[in-house]
Amino acid sequence: MEDWVGGWWDRLIRRAAYRGHPQAAVALADIERQAPVFFRAMGGDPALTVRSTVGAAHGARRRLLERVAGIGERVELGWRDAQSLYLPERIDLYPDAALNRELYFWLMALAARDDAHHGGDWFARNRAATAACLRQMPGLAAVYARLAAALLPLRDLPRRADERAQELAIRAALQQPHQAIALPPCAQPPQPVPLWLHPSPPGGGQAHSARRDGDAAAEDEASQRRDSKARRRYRARDGETDERKNGMLMVFRAESLFTWDEYVRVNRHTDEDDDSDDGAAAEDMQTLTVQRDTRRRASRLKFDLDLPAAAYDDTPLGPGILLPEWDYKRQRLVADHARIQPMLPRDAAPAALPERLRPLARRLRRQFQALAPERTRKQGEASGPDIDLDRLVRFLAERASGAAVAEPPLYQAWPPGGRSLACLLLADISLSTESWLGDAGQVIQVIRDSLLLFAEALTACGDAFGLYGFSSIRREEVRYLLLKDFAERYDDACRGRILALRPGYYTRLGAAIRHSSRILLEQAAQRRVLLILSDGKPNDLDHYEGRYGVEDTRQAVLEARRAGLIPFCVTIDRQAGDYLPHLFGRHGYTVAHDARRLPQVLTRLYAGLTG
Repeated sequence: MEDWVGGWWDRLIRRAAYRGHPQAAVALADIERQAPVFFRAMGGDPALTVRSTVGAAHGARRRLLERVAGIGERVELGWRDAQSLYLPERIDLYPDAALNRELYFWLMALAARDDAHHGGDWFARNRAATAACLRQMPGLAAVYARLAAALLPLRDLPRRADERAQELAIRAALQQPHQAIALPPCAQPPQPVPLWLHPSPPGGGQAHSARRDGDAAAEDEASQRRDSKARRRYRARDGETDERKNGMLMVFRAESLFTWDEYVRVNRHTDEDDDSDDGAAAEDMQTLTVQRDTRRRASRLKFDLDLPAAAYDDTPLGPGILLPEWDYKRQRLVADHARIQPMLPRDAAPAALPERLRPLARRLRRQFQALAPERTRKQGEASGPDIDLDRLVRFLAERASGAAVAEPPLYQAWPPGGRSLACLLLADISLSTESWLGDAGQVIQVIRDSLLLFAEALTACGDAFGLYGFSSIRREEVRYLLLKDFAERYDDACRGRILALRPGYYTRLGAAIRHSSRILLEQAAQRRVLLILSDGKPNDLDHYEGRYGVEDTRQAVLEARRAGLIPFCVTIDRQAGDYLPHLFGRHGYTVAHDARRLPQVLTRLYAGLTG
């Protein structure tokens, strides 16, 4: 691998001239709305998110992608792993912007057909994926023909015999992907092929899995050392100064130093950071420690947010409830894997509705009173507040005529109308709700206001409802806060619990949805709505990061639907379009772009779901 990387690097040094076409460049941001839809329409894994390659690759291979010999310094290759589909940040390969745009869509279609992306011969795999793509989606044949024809003039034809034979084989595979063509051996690596996926994805496939072995850290450190040497050699050739030679002066900005709390990774790792040691590390974090973990790529500050059992900020109710969890890698439910811990907010004193919310609450109550079913007259009752005059006149007339008739029920009643419906609102109160939303204030304050106003509105229409909040600290403790149970009346005690809400920990959404589904299924109603209010993606300290958490949540939503529930998500996360369609379906969620209008969004949504 070192020889291969070194050879490619030397080739890049020799051919450093940039030959891109910036005037025709197309950025990934220009197609970010169409990209996820197109990828899934081509048959791609709906769980994968479309992301930029910028920042996704590491080490020398990252820089190799940025300078493609004979084509242009900034041309990058796309790839996919178990978490995401990575596409170049921008493409300026062709002088025609339409071709650069088509290249984005071709790479997405190719990735959707690349079923063997975890390994294998890159040349044969890309050729086979191209052939499968053209065979199954013939409408892309014209697009591919244009891209391939425009690419060939941009590629160099080497003079050495072995390199020339290799390049000719690649050109033949590009022009005739259905033909079985072998790649001749060559001491030098071939020129990268922008129409194909990356031959060795950074951090993906087998290379990514290999990081879990005991030798992974040593391999990473060696790669970083090689990368550092190559970078210094490259800078020296360009006349740049090596900053290490200025040994007597260390230049830094004091404000760039992290404090203890600033280093805490509130958003945890990104999707591609799937390290099997994270779960074990999370288990051992009982105190604040600074440690060198030789099996990780770098030193990290470990800061445990888990509080001791005696310092609970909320009051536990009972020993907890065990629930299953979906392991998408093994495609099965793991029994008794997560523990729901019901709780009551600590120091929750009865409180009235805040004065600032009362005008809006009055308006919502008037609107929702119109949703309440009208009272209907019920005749022929044995008792009631009114006499049924029609029945009484008929009875007296029959008796006066001499007919022997028994006295019928002569009363009528006006029982309150009812539409058999129950709603459970589940609010995410994880650590991220501590963040601020400009003039709207903290996320947690917006959630409190939304819960209060939503409860006022549902009380006015008479529907049965329950309010709950949740956060989690690994699978052993999914904290499930009781704000208002279905059996209790909404009053000042419930309002006090809502006002006592504080930001919690992490977001093990699958377990919270499963427990909420159980509660909702116990309600005697024909229609049951499960509303989920969240501000971000499922995550936790252990392996619940990335796709694992997404797939478990999706499975919990599917289970709720199969049970007859109506799950729906309301979020203020602007990036929700990357993952919520996979979790709840295209019509199963909505994004509140203005957090200040979240209460109105919730109530209007409920009226639409139940009307």
